[in-house]
Amino acid sequence: MKGARPTPRLAFGSSVSPGERLLPEEVAVALSFNGTTQAVMMATPEDLVDFAYGFALTEGIAQPDEITSVEVVELPKGYDVQIWLRSEAEARLTARRRSMVGPVGCGLCGIDSLDQALRSVPVVAHSGFRMTATEVMAAVAALPSQQRLHDATRAVHCAGFWTAGSIVLAREDVGRHNALDKLAGAMLRSGTQSTPFLGAVVLTSRVSIDMVQKVSMLGAPVIIAVSAPTADAVTLAEEAGITLIALARPDRFEVFTHTDRLTTEVPHVG
Repeated sequence: MKGARPTPRLAFGSSVSPGERLLPEEVAVALSFNGTTQAVMMATPEDLVDFAYGFALTEGIAQPDEITSVEVVELPKGYDVQIWLRSEAEARLTARRRSMVGPVGCGLCGIDSLDQALRSVPVVAHSGFRMTATEVMAAVAALPSQQRLHDATRAVHCAGFWTAGSIVLAREDVGRHNALDKLAGAMLRSGTQSTPFLGAVVLTSRVSIDMVQKVSMLGAPVIIAVSAPTADAVTLAEEAGITLIALARPDRFEVFTHTDRLTTEVPHVG
């Protein structure tokens, strides 16, 4: 299976048995913009072009039309994803002087100021997008069907995009931030919508400040997560105009911000 490999192990229970378990791969992935490495993340080596587009957008580096090409180069110790930008995006990146080197559990490692960690995000524009409680629970219930790698390994996160009654795209990775960036890139490259994306981002992970920051860059009005948010992520979601739904299960959920997007009426987009 792409993104995973069998690994020998001993299983202990009523007896001891040798065998193998399929485990996800975790490799170093460098994201290089115009020849300069901007970030090195530990990630699952799958959907790396999506990762490039999503990271560029959610980190405020470049819009999709400012990316001229993406090339994934395999190296002995990982991958170098080489992203080439138009001059205006390169100038912004140079001015920002941001350098990130982080493990899978951290989306903020390596930045060089508090202002960068707590960067301002765009407020999601008001729209007619609404969801019923039944649809929220249906979105959560639909996510496991998108988790091919998780089903095989039980060790990765998933981020999906729900709209028009179904999850239309999903991506997986050992890192929750990476899964969201890969989803963002897939959404941008699919051509089915352009930003803002009217729908819900559905996550298998907890919701931290940086996850809210990334969703706000997509312009998606709703986050649905199976785990709890941090208190400060709730504050940011309120400020960013995002409906934050968490602790979501197929039979219940909790809403922390902008509850007006939950309706008992037939939802619509306008």
